Amino acid sequence: MTTLKPHLLTQEGVEKLTKELDFLKTVKREEVADRLQAAFEDGQDDDFVENAGLEAARNEQAFVEGRIQELEEILKNYQLIKDNGKNDVVRIGSWVTISEEGIDDEEKYHLVGAAEANPEEGRISNESPLGKALLGAKRGDTVRVNAPNGMIEFRVVKIE
Repeated sequence: MTTLKPHLLTQEGVEKLTKELDFLKTVKREEVADRLQAAFEDGQDDDFVENAGLEAARNEQAFVEGRIQELEEILKNYQLIKDNGKNDVVRIGSWVTISEEGIDDEEKYHLVGAAEANPEEGRISNESPLGKALLGAKRGDTVRVNAPNGMIEFRVVKIE
């Protein structure tokens, strides 16, 4: 039997995914059920010939149920990322401030497991090219990332 590697989550990530799962299982499931019921009743007049509302509601139901399954799997098999207080090297759970070589602007990222990555919120996965490059780096180090338009270098400014 193959054991799956655990999903790496911060405490904040566990709480966020647990809230999302609860919302989907209670509020969202009921909303979708109501939409399905309404679409089903509307469709009876058309003998189900191209009932777009029913199709959309079924698609939403499939998405919600799929996301519920995904979240349940993640929350059944996760490893908590603990803050060990050391900020000498970049590790999962670190907040890292970097600057692209040749550009003065700094960017700050939280290095997390893939299950809670959200680049728009500054949360990058340890499995992403930048995340992989940053792991193990020290303050002042330069890391190289192979991007679609070529190699980019980043300097580690700060580790929290």
